[in-house]
Amino acid sequence: MMKLIFERSVPGRRMSLFPECDVEECLPEVPMREAPPRLPEVSENELDRHYTALAREARGLNDGFYPLGSCTMKHNPLLNERMAALEGFTGVHPLQPAETVTGCTEVIDTLEKYLKTITGMDRVTFQPAAGSQGEFTGLLLIRAYHEARGEGERNEILIPDSAHGTNPASAAMAGYRVVELVSDENGMIDLEDLRQKAGPKTAGLMLTNPNTVGIFDTHIREITAIVHDAGGLCYYDGANLNAVIGLVRPGDIGFDVTHLNLHKTFSTPHGGGGPGAGPVACKSFLAEYLPGLRAVRGEAGSSDTWQYVREKHSIGNMTGFYGNFLILVRALCYLESLGRDGVPELAHNAVLNA
Repeated sequence: MMKLIFERSVPGRRMSLFPECDVEECLPEVPMREAPPRLPEVSENELDRHYTALAREARGLNDGFYPLGSCTMKHNPLLNERMAALEGFTGVHPLQPAETVTGCTEVIDTLEKYLKTITGMDRVTFQPAAGSQGEFTGLLLIRAYHEARGEGERNEILIPDSAHGTNPASAAMAGYRVVELVSDENGMIDLEDLRQKAGPKTAGLMLTNPNTVGIFDTHIREITAIVHDAGGLCYYDGANLNAVIGLVRPGDIGFDVTHLNLHKTFSTPHGGGGPGAGPVACKSFLAEYLPGLRAVRGEAGSSDTWQYVREKHSIGNMTGFYGNFLILVRALCYLESLGRDGVPELAHNAVLNA
């Protein structure tokens, strides 16, 4: 059992990492501490050994098999890490003039083109910092769409009983009432139950396909048609995209908006408290509500000059600037490595492994 750093503390023990301050202290006239902060008192060697021991406790791909639910992609190629560490990517600031970060903008633009092709959607935002935040973003797009049409009374989201737990949580956070859909004997949505529950209060459907028990719903086109006929929109949870990437595009089977988990399907690190990315792709009629800024070439897309614009009816910001950029670099490197033929091969291998 490792000792806490506080358990290693010995009164009076210290280290000399910084020289004595040679600048006159000018503290502001604000309330100050009455007592010094409670910090551990350890030597430099002890501090170094403590953090080295903590590092040994971390488990990763190099240590052995690493299973985690439906998050099937766990390999983070070192090539991606090296590309993301290039000074041209790490030494920039999001407030720099657009003309000084054209390489970074090209990364975002290229990745958007790839993800639009993969999903069958028309636009992508990279603002969401996680898949769960991507869900929330997609639901806010749906909400903004209905409100702009004067249909604010649509306050229900249909969610299968097999859904990932974040789906009902995201719907509730977006202010919706969750309506549960039952599964049939084959683990798919019961179509009759869906027909009964889809109606004038339906804002949308949230669906993972293949679903959480690994089944691709063979009635998927009929499901999305029922929801659309009721006036709702269809949201695709990209949690299990591994199984169909390059084979089936959500936009082709009736979905209007989707989020992608870059850590599940595109080889980026799985957070662990660090940065993540859950980009959201949508059809063109939802694009005017997308969050954050968008990089465009010139005023009419005719020049090589980049500029940043915000959609007229944007829902605002989901996180700072353009999302976690270095995660996007990793995902782009992975897709470039796979190529057009490698993407569907990924899906076949994911299904085989499952």
